[in-house]
Amino acid sequence: MSVMTQQFLFGHHPQPTAPFKKQLLKWVGNKQRFAHEIISFFPISYGTYFEPFIGSGAVLGTLAPQKAVASDVFAPLIGLWQTLVKDPATVKNWYRQRWERVAGLDKVTGYEAIKASYNGSPNPGDLLFLCRACYGGVVRFRKADGYISTPCGVHSPVSPASFDDRADEWHKRVRKTQFICEDFESVMERAAPGDMVYCDPPYVDSQTILYGAQAFSLERLFAVILRCKQRGVRVALSIDGTKQSGGKLCDARIPTTLFNREVFVNCGRSMLRRFQLSGKTLEGEVVHDRLLLTY
Repeated sequence: MSVMTQQFLFGHHPQPTAPFKKQLLKWVGNKQRFAHEIISFFPISYGTYFEPFIGSGAVLGTLAPQKAVASDVFAPLIGLWQTLVKDPATVKNWYRQRWERVAGLDKVTGYEAIKASYNGSPNPGDLLFLCRACYGGVVRFRKADGYISTPCGVHSPVSPASFDDRADEWHKRVRKTQFICEDFESVMERAAPGDMVYCDPPYVDSQTILYGAQAFSLERLFAVILRCKQRGVRVALSIDGTKQSGGKLCDARIPTTLFNREVFVNCGRSMLRRFQLSGKTLEGEVVHDRLLLTY
């Protein structure tokens, strides 16, 4: 069912949010292309916006809220976002230095050197470049120690000048957001009646190879969402929907009374499957996300 059909059937009237296509980070599961569709199901008004699994920040960046709290337990990622808010020139310099380093070498050799630097001492600057340069943004972390194993992408990373423009635009959009390195439960417990929470956690069906270095319990998230709902906080959750062009409905064991509404959002062809199947066109691998709403 398309978003437009769902709007007709359920009387939904979307927020006037324009698409925002400039990614800052390449990240598997990135919602950049359809973040505006997700936002169209948000309430028209709310207090503070919370996003406790920030990742690439696609929904946050498209929404550009006036007051927000964004978080993750992944320290290098949060360090990157915090620096973008406080000192975007440093973020631009991080990217430029690594881009110039790779430009003076064979691309794969340069990429592997930066990956080795990150794996030796995880840091926001290396993570930034690796996300932009790795294959399809599919950043894989080894469960034992968080080691990044993703190979170099076939594309050429954007130029420093192009990245500078992106960083400046993103700084404007997230400058009113507080970024904190903290577990989702403690962050969501701060949300007050009338606030809005959007959750985009690791997906149960396919993303353990991507987020294996981080402990995550969907059951614990459901319990936190219930407490939010009970105190008047509205929550939207993106989670596994259908895969293989509708041929597979993912079983996420969703509590029957927790959510008031379920819609499906077309995410296009699976980048993870493209990575796993060596770049095939994958006409049969279209993915739809579930968007679950407590309101």
